[in-house]
Amino acid sequence: MSGATSEGALTSSILSVPNQGNDFHWKGCTVGSGTTLRARDPLPQLQRVASGDIFVLTDPDLRQRTGILVAFTERTGGVSSPPYDSLNLATHVGDRPECVDENRSMLMRALDIESLRNRIVTAEQVHSSRVVRVAGAQAGAGAFASGAAPLAAIDALVTDEPGVPLLMLYADCVPIVLVAEGPRAAVAVVHSGWRGTLARVIGNAVKEIAAVSGASPSSISAYIGPHIGVCCYQVDDTLVSQFCNGFDTITAVDGHLDLGAAVVESMECLGVRRDRIVTPELCTRDLTDRYFSYRARQVTGRHGALAVITKVE
Repeated sequence: MSGATSEGALTSSILSVPNQGNDFHWKGCTVGSGTTLRARDPLPQLQRVASGDIFVLTDPDLRQRTGILVAFTERTGGVSSPPYDSLNLATHVGDRPECVDENRSMLMRALDIESLRNRIVTAEQVHSSRVVRVAGAQAGAGAFASGAAPLAAIDALVTDEPGVPLLMLYADCVPIVLVAEGPRAAVAVVHSGWRGTLARVIGNAVKEIAAVSGASPSSISAYIGPHIGVCCYQVDDTLVSQFCNGFDTITAVDGHLDLGAAVVESMECLGVRRDRIVTPELCTRDLTDRYFSYRARQVTGRHGALAVITKVE
């Protein structure tokens, strides 16, 4: 499912992402049951929004209601040259550091949070299950190519600190943003490749944001960004077998693996509701004009997932 291309500053088109039913049962867990959502509780959505040539998937209603911003970036609108063209946000892939710094600055301007540019927090992503709560004193870790280093050996960042943008980087792995609106607002950004998915990094992140915010998992919203789809993610039989043994929703189909389905199962088993999980189901390997893909080209850039609490009610 893909949204129509938007043109002009801050224009958008809503992606058609239908809500699922409320109650499901799989071997090993009952999902979707528990707290009933009130009719007035808005469900998460993703829209494709443009600011000049920079495109992101975001939830404008969430930002308007709560001041919480989520964004999944695309690859256009930056200053990097091939093979990093053009909005590469990663410093570790061989791109010119000054280009990466400018790309991040351009993104923050496009999102209208330029004042928080120096407070971006990034991580050294290592395909682990490690989750870290980010404190205000850590703001700026990894914000620039030179300066304070990214937080070491982490694949999920959680914070309840306003004004601290969390940014993680991807080129086929599954990006997830978690949002808890209360009792205390909190956000999380998660990087889940096949290793992290097997290790349940998303489950650890759900537990941490619930603890930080005081929210029930059934009230947490989960945004899954573009990642390699089952259509293009062919792996060896041993890895498929590991996923079949670990996840009830994964079946062996011609050596193809659905990482997104495994991520959803992990969240639902912890009580995140299916109707609070939104995904555009866009394959990064298919859409290399919009996203970076390591499977398509090993030397390439990285798009990003960003979340920040911009205000406190």
